[in-house]
Amino acid sequence: MTPTLHSTPDNPIPGNHTAGFFEGVGNCKIRYAVFKSDAPVAKGTVVLLQGRNESIEKYAETIGELTARGLWVATFDWRGQAGSERLLKQPRRGHVRRFSDYERDLNIFLEKIVLPDTRLPFFMLAHSMGALVALSQAPMLASRIDRLAIAAPFVALGGQKVGHGMISFMAAVFSVCGLGFLPLMRDRSSLPFSQNLLTSDAKRFARNKALTDMHPELALGPPTARWLHETFKAIKRIASREHLTRIRVPTIVLAPTQDRLVPHLAVENLARNFRAGHMIPIDGARHELFQEADHYRAQAIAAIEAFIPGSTADMAMMEDEGLSA
Repeated sequence: MTPTLHSTPDNPIPGNHTAGFFEGVGNCKIRYAVFKSDAPVAKGTVVLLQGRNESIEKYAETIGELTARGLWVATFDWRGQAGSERLLKQPRRGHVRRFSDYERDLNIFLEKIVLPDTRLPFFMLAHSMGALVALSQAPMLASRIDRLAIAAPFVALGGQKVGHGMISFMAAVFSVCGLGFLPLMRDRSSLPFSQNLLTSDAKRFARNKALTDMHPELALGPPTARWLHETFKAIKRIASREHLTRIRVPTIVLAPTQDRLVPHLAVENLARNFRAGHMIPIDGARHELFQEADHYRAQAIAAIEAFIPGSTADMAMMEDEGLSA
């Protein structure tokens, strides 16, 4: 395995970066990259956490925008997907043994890569499943990161023929019966743009498809029963008022209102009990905010730019609104 980052004609990888592997839990090889800004003085480092079935390459556009603003970006591929080590003999199955493996990999990344090799202060930007991991770890992150921005957090599953509750029940049964390695959903990777649930932007959809067509080793199929079981348990835990009130990192929650994968109501319910969080609806947007049409995506980027790296006046405003401990 080599830590290559793959450019395509429509998706060039930003320069001034280093890439490598670090050893995650159980010696799993995790691909990472650190992108440096060309600014003479860095404003800090954004730890970028992807969603399920995403890769470092998919965020090239967003990484370029962040580094152009004077920020460094540190990111990695989750275990079992993209350029990191796969966990099953069937490499396209999206699998994890324990949700805590994701959390421990993140902590190793912060300790072994981010802290020694990047620039303070540290911020975190997390999408979908990455946002679920960030929320799970957030009570322990107050001494490590200054601010957290989460986009379309995976706090419920929609867009399926059966409901979240039934899928959760089936995933638990399969896992208990030793069948957690089996997928419970059909593979939607070949769906045309007109049937996709993720973005309304045809150009970015085609760009991402071209990336996985040219580099199929980056692609992932449907999740296994075990993956669903582990993530649903994490969703139940982080959505509790007890957990949310322990989070003291100032947070914004970017919530696309036309998200068919994560129902908007579930994100609203999360934000209602999230004392340190402030929800920003992106009206009309679908799940993948950073792959969305310009008029939706620009709102998300503007909110992040206003929040990270932030200012003393901004912090005072958040404290007045009761958003910071």
